[in-house]
Amino acid sequence: MSFWTTRRRDVLTGYLFIAPQLAGVALFVLLPVGMAIWYSLNDWNIFTGRQTFVGGDNYAALTSDPQLPRVLLATAVFSGGVVIVNITLGLLIAVLLNRRFRGVTLFRTLFFSPVVVSVVAWTLVWGFLLQDNGGINGLLGTVGITGPNWLQHGGTAMASVIITQVIRSVGINMVLFLAALQGVPGELYEAARIDGASSRAIFARITLPLISPTLLLAVIVTVVGALQSFAQIAVLTEGGPELSTTVLVYYVYQQAFEFNDIGYGSTLALLLLSFVMILTLVQWQLRRKWVFYEQ
Repeated sequence: MSFWTTRRRDVLTGYLFIAPQLAGVALFVLLPVGMAIWYSLNDWNIFTGRQTFVGGDNYAALTSDPQLPRVLLATAVFSGGVVIVNITLGLLIAVLLNRRFRGVTLFRTLFFSPVVVSVVAWTLVWGFLLQDNGGINGLLGTVGITGPNWLQHGGTAMASVIITQVIRSVGINMVLFLAALQGVPGELYEAARIDGASSRAIFARITLPLISPTLLLAVIVTVVGALQSFAQIAVLTEGGPELSTTVLVYYVYQQAFEFNDIGYGSTLALLLLSFVMILTLVQWQLRRKWVFYEQ
Protein backbone atom coordinates (compact mmCIF):
# COMPACT_ATOMS: atom_id res chain seq x y z
CA MET A 1 0.00 0.00 0.00
CA SER A 2 1.44 3.37 -1.00
CA PHE A 3 2.23 5.81 1.83
CA TRP A 4 1.12 8.83 -0.18
CA THR A 5 -2.54 8.08 -0.36
CA THR A 6 -4.98 10.58 -1.84
CA ARG A 7 -6.16 11.57 1.62
CA ARG A 8 -2.64 12.21 2.90
CA ARG A 9 -1.76 14.24 -0.19
CA ASP A 10 -4.89 16.34 0.33
CA VAL A 11 -4.03 16.88 3.99
CA LEU A 12 -0.48 17.90 3.13
CA THR A 13 -1.74 20.26 0.44
CA GLY A 14 -4.11 21.87 2.93
CA TYR A 15 -1.33 22.39 5.47
CA LEU A 16 0.93 23.89 2.82
CA PHE A 17 -1.80 26.38 1.89
CA ILE A 18 -2.29 27.52 5.50
CA ALA A 19 1.42 27.42 6.40
CA PRO A 20 2.07 31.09 5.50
CA GLN A 21 -0.89 32.19 7.63
CA LEU A 22 0.20 29.98 10.53
CA ALA A 23 3.73 31.34 10.25
CA GLY A 24 2.39 34.90 10.33
CA VAL A 25 0.25 34.19 13.40
CA ALA A 26 3.18 32.55 15.18
CA LEU A 27 5.62 35.33 14.28
CA PHE A 28 3.44 38.40 14.71
CA VAL A 29 0.89 37.27 17.35
CA LEU A 30 2.03 34.34 19.47
CA LEU A 31 5.68 35.38 19.71
CA PRO A 32 4.94 39.02 20.74
CA VAL A 33 2.37 37.85 23.30
CA GLY A 34 4.88 35.36 24.71
CA MET A 35 7.55 38.07 24.91
CA ALA A 36 5.09 40.45 26.60
CA ILE A 37 4.34 37.78 29.22
CA TRP A 38 8.06 37.30 29.83
CA TYR A 39 8.72 41.05 30.05
CA SER A 40 5.82 41.45 32.49
CA LEU A 41 7.59 39.07 34.87
CA ASN A 42 10.80 41.11 34.78
CA ASP A 43 12.11 44.55 35.60
CA TRP A 44 14.02 45.56 32.47
CA ASN A 45 16.41 48.50 32.49
CA ILE A 46 16.65 49.33 28.79
CA PHE A 47 19.68 51.59 29.34
CA THR A 48 21.85 48.87 30.86
CA GLY A 49 20.03 45.97 29.21
CA ARG A 50 19.72 44.23 32.57
CA GLN A 51 16.62 42.20 33.38
CA THR A 52 15.65 41.24 36.92
CA PHE A 53 12.99 38.62 37.51
CA VAL A 54 10.28 40.08 39.76
CA GLY A 55 7.52 37.50 39.35
CA GLY A 56 4.08 38.97 39.90
CA ASP A 57 5.21 42.38 41.17
CA ASN A 58 4.12 44.16 38.00
CA TYR A 59 0.69 42.53 38.21
CA ALA A 60 0.41 43.57 41.87
CA ALA A 61 1.27 47.12 40.81
CA LEU A 62 -1.97 47.23 38.83
CA THR A 63 -3.96 47.32 42.07
CA SER A 64 -1.88 50.15 43.53
CA ASP A 65 -1.56 52.36 40.45
CA PRO A 66 -3.50 55.55 41.34
CA GLN A 67 -3.83 56.58 37.68
CA LEU A 68 -5.17 53.29 36.34
CA PRO A 69 -8.83 53.82 37.39
CA ARG A 70 -8.95 57.14 35.51
CA VAL A 71 -7.29 55.53 32.51
CA LEU A 72 -9.84 52.70 32.49
CA LEU A 73 -12.68 55.21 32.82
CA ALA A 74 -11.33 57.25 29.90
CA THR A 75 -10.97 54.03 27.89
CA ALA A 76 -14.58 53.05 28.61
CA VAL A 77 -15.92 56.51 27.73
CA PHE A 78 -13.89 56.73 24.53
CA SER A 79 -14.64 53.19 23.36
CA GLY A 80 -18.33 53.41 24.28
CA GLY A 81 -18.71 56.76 22.55
CA VAL A 82 -16.96 55.61 19.40
CA VAL A 83 -18.95 52.37 19.19
CA ILE A 84 -22.37 53.92 19.81
CA VAL A 85 -21.91 56.92 17.51
CA ASN A 86 -20.08 54.96 14.80
CA ILE A 87 -22.61 52.13 14.59
CA THR A 88 -25.61 54.46 14.75
CA LEU A 89 -24.25 56.95 12.22
CA GLY A 90 -22.96 54.22 9.90
CA LEU A 91 -26.35 52.50 9.84
CA LEU A 92 -28.19 55.79 9.32
CA ILE A 93 -25.96 56.79 6.39
CA ALA A 94 -26.29 53.33 4.85
CA VAL A 95 -30.09 53.48 5.05
CA LEU A 96 -30.13 56.92 3.44
CA LEU A 97 -27.74 55.87 0.65
CA ASN A 98 -29.49 52.57 -0.01
CA ARG A 99 -31.69 54.31 -2.55
CA ARG A 100 -31.49 55.28 -6.17
CA PHE A 101 -31.09 58.98 -6.74
CA ARG A 102 -28.81 61.22 -8.72
CA GLY A 103 -25.36 61.52 -7.15
CA VAL A 104 -25.69 58.54 -4.77
CA THR A 105 -22.32 57.14 -5.91
CA LEU A 106 -20.66 60.48 -5.20
CA PHE A 107 -22.09 60.60 -1.68
CA ARG A 108 -20.99 57.03 -0.99
CA THR A 109 -17.48 57.92 -2.14
CA LEU A 110 -17.38 61.07 -0.01
CA PHE A 111 -18.42 59.25 3.16
CA PHE A 112 -15.92 56.44 2.57
CA SER A 113 -12.97 58.61 1.46
CA PRO A 114 -11.69 59.46 5.01
CA VAL A 115 -11.00 55.74 5.55
CA VAL A 116 -8.17 55.77 3.00
CA VAL A 117 -6.55 58.93 4.42
CA SER A 118 -3.49 58.49 6.64
CA VAL A 119 -4.48 58.47 10.31
CA VAL A 120 -1.71 60.90 11.27
CA ALA A 121 -2.47 63.30 8.41
CA TRP A 122 -6.18 63.20 9.21
CA THR A 123 -5.54 63.84 12.90
CA LEU A 124 -3.10 66.70 12.21
CA VAL A 125 -5.68 68.49 10.10
CA TRP A 126 -8.31 68.11 12.82
CA GLY A 127 -5.76 69.31 15.35
CA PHE A 128 -5.51 72.61 13.48
CA LEU A 129 -9.29 72.85 13.11
CA LEU A 130 -9.88 72.29 16.84
CA GLN A 131 -7.39 74.87 18.09
CA ASP A 132 -8.61 77.94 19.95
CA ASN A 133 -8.23 80.05 16.79
CA GLY A 134 -8.93 77.16 14.41
CA GLY A 135 -11.51 76.60 11.74
CA ILE A 136 -14.24 75.20 14.00
CA ASN A 137 -14.27 78.26 16.26
CA GLY A 138 -13.98 80.46 13.18
CA LEU A 139 -17.22 78.99 11.81
CA LEU A 140 -18.91 79.35 15.20
CA GLY A 141 -17.75 82.96 15.37
CA THR A 142 -19.58 83.79 12.13
CA VAL A 143 -22.88 83.12 13.92
CA GLY A 144 -21.88 84.90 17.13
CA ILE A 145 -20.84 81.84 19.16
CA THR A 146 -17.55 81.82 21.04
CA GLY A 147 -16.17 78.32 20.86
CA PRO A 148 -14.03 76.75 23.61
CA ASN A 149 -10.46 75.58 23.34
CA TRP A 150 -11.61 72.12 22.35
CA LEU A 151 -8.46 70.19 23.20
CA GLN A 152 -7.66 71.91 26.50
CA HIS A 153 -10.77 70.94 28.50
CA GLY A 154 -11.53 67.41 29.61
CA GLY A 155 -15.08 67.07 28.30
CA THR A 156 -14.55 68.78 24.98
CA ALA A 157 -11.20 67.03 24.46
CA MET A 158 -12.80 63.60 24.83
CA ALA A 159 -15.68 64.60 22.56
CA SER A 160 -13.19 65.89 20.00
CA VAL A 161 -11.16 62.68 19.80
CA ILE A 162 -14.35 60.61 19.62
CA ILE A 163 -15.76 62.68 16.77
CA THR A 164 -12.43 62.69 14.95
CA GLN A 165 -12.24 58.91 15.18
CA VAL A 166 -15.87 58.40 14.14
CA ILE A 167 -15.74 60.66 11.08
CA ARG A 168 -12.65 58.89 9.80
CA SER A 169 -13.86 55.30 10.36
CA VAL A 170 -17.64 55.49 9.87
CA GLY A 171 -17.21 54.77 6.17
CA ILE A 172 -16.20 51.17 6.89
CA ASN A 173 -19.40 50.42 8.76
CA MET A 174 -21.40 52.31 6.15
CA VAL A 175 -20.10 49.97 3.44
CA LEU A 176 -20.78 46.88 5.56
CA PHE A 177 -24.32 47.97 6.35
CA LEU A 178 -24.96 49.05 2.76
CA ALA A 179 -23.95 45.60 1.50
CA ALA A 180 -26.18 43.95 4.10
CA LEU A 181 -29.16 46.17 3.25
CA GLN A 182 -28.84 45.39 -0.44
CA GLY A 183 -28.98 41.70 0.43
CA VAL A 184 -32.41 41.95 2.07
CA PRO A 185 -35.03 40.46 -0.31
CA GLY A 186 -37.25 43.19 -1.73
CA GLU A 187 -40.33 40.95 -1.68
CA LEU A 188 -40.29 41.00 2.12
CA TYR A 189 -40.71 44.78 2.09
CA GLU A 190 -43.49 44.54 -0.49
CA ALA A 191 -45.38 41.94 1.55
CA ALA A 192 -45.04 44.06 4.69
CA ARG A 193 -46.35 47.18 2.95
CA ILE A 194 -49.33 45.23 1.58
CA ASP A 195 -50.10 44.12 5.14
CA GLY A 196 -50.08 47.78 6.21
CA ALA A 197 -46.82 47.78 8.20
CA SER A 198 -45.31 51.19 8.93
CA SER A 199 -41.77 52.13 7.92
CA ARG A 200 -40.67 51.89 11.55
CA ALA A 201 -42.15 48.42 11.93
CA ILE A 202 -40.55 47.27 8.68
CA PHE A 203 -37.13 48.48 9.84
CA ALA A 204 -37.47 46.91 13.31
CA ARG A 205 -39.08 43.60 12.26
CA ILE A 206 -37.45 42.94 8.88
CA THR A 207 -34.36 45.06 8.25
CA LEU A 208 -32.62 44.81 11.63
CA PRO A 209 -33.06 41.03 12.06
CA LEU A 210 -31.79 40.32 8.54
CA ILE A 211 -28.72 42.54 8.86
CA SER A 212 -27.97 41.48 12.46
CA PRO A 213 -25.01 39.23 11.45
CA THR A 214 -23.38 42.23 9.79
CA LEU A 215 -24.30 44.36 12.81
CA LEU A 216 -22.49 41.89 15.06
CA LEU A 217 -19.42 42.00 12.83
CA ALA A 218 -19.45 45.80 12.79
CA VAL A 219 -19.76 46.02 16.58
CA ILE A 220 -16.86 43.60 17.15
CA VAL A 221 -14.61 45.36 14.64
CA THR A 222 -15.50 48.80 16.02
CA VAL A 223 -14.93 47.78 19.66
CA VAL A 224 -11.52 46.29 18.87
CA GLY A 225 -10.59 49.30 16.75
CA ALA A 226 -11.63 51.74 19.50
CA LEU A 227 -9.57 49.91 22.13
CA GLN A 228 -6.54 50.08 19.82
CA SER A 229 -6.88 53.76 18.86
CA PHE A 230 -3.54 55.41 19.51
CA ALA A 231 -2.63 57.96 16.85
CA GLN A 232 -5.63 60.21 17.48
CA ILE A 233 -4.80 60.49 21.18
CA ALA A 234 -1.06 60.87 20.63
CA VAL A 235 -1.41 63.62 18.03
CA LEU A 236 -4.42 65.56 19.34
CA THR A 237 -4.11 65.56 23.13
CA GLU A 238 -1.17 63.36 24.23
CA GLY A 239 -3.55 61.96 26.83
CA GLY A 240 -4.43 65.32 28.36
CA PRO A 241 -5.66 67.39 29.85
CA GLU A 242 -5.03 65.67 33.20
CA LEU A 243 -5.44 62.10 31.92
CA SER A 244 -8.94 62.88 30.61
CA THR A 245 -8.13 61.31 27.23
CA THR A 246 -5.44 58.85 28.33
CA VAL A 247 -6.86 55.56 27.08
CA LEU A 248 -5.25 52.26 27.99
CA VAL A 249 -3.31 51.77 24.75
CA TYR A 250 -1.73 55.23 25.14
CA TYR A 251 -0.99 54.51 28.81
CA VAL A 252 0.88 51.38 27.68
CA TYR A 253 2.99 53.55 25.41
CA GLN A 254 3.69 56.06 28.17
CA GLN A 255 4.78 53.47 30.71
CA ALA A 256 6.90 51.45 28.29
CA PHE A 257 8.52 54.12 26.12
CA GLU A 258 8.26 57.44 27.96
CA PHE A 259 8.85 56.20 31.51
CA ASN A 260 10.99 53.24 30.30
CA ASP A 261 9.12 50.75 32.48
CA ILE A 262 8.96 47.90 29.98
CA GLY A 263 7.79 45.37 32.56
CA TYR A 264 4.79 47.37 33.74
CA GLY A 265 4.02 48.48 30.19
CA SER A 266 3.92 44.84 29.09
CA THR A 267 1.60 44.05 31.99
CA LEU A 268 -0.76 46.83 30.87
CA ALA A 269 -0.58 45.53 27.29
CA LEU A 270 -1.66 42.09 28.50
CA LEU A 271 -4.49 43.75 30.44
CA LEU A 272 -5.61 45.43 27.22
CA LEU A 273 -5.37 42.12 25.37
CA SER A 274 -7.53 40.44 28.01
CA PHE A 275 -10.17 43.19 27.67
CA VAL A 276 -10.27 42.75 23.89
CA MET A 277 -10.58 38.97 24.18
CA ILE A 278 -13.27 39.10 26.88
CA LEU A 279 -15.40 41.68 25.05
CA THR A 280 -15.09 39.76 21.79
CA LEU A 281 -16.09 36.48 23.44
CA VAL A 282 -19.04 38.11 25.21
CA GLN A 283 -20.30 39.62 21.98
CA TRP A 284 -19.82 36.32 20.17
CA GLN A 285 -21.83 34.46 22.81
CA LEU A 286 -24.61 37.07 22.72
CA ARG A 287 -25.06 36.42 19.00
CA ARG A 288 -27.36 33.52 19.87
CA LYS A 289 -29.82 35.94 21.47
CA TRP A 290 -29.89 38.88 19.10
CA VAL A 291 -28.46 37.67 15.79
CA PHE A 292 -30.92 36.22 13.30
CA TYR A 293 -29.60 33.66 10.84
CA GLU A 294 -31.81 33.06 7.84
CA GLN A 295 -32.34 29.37 7.21
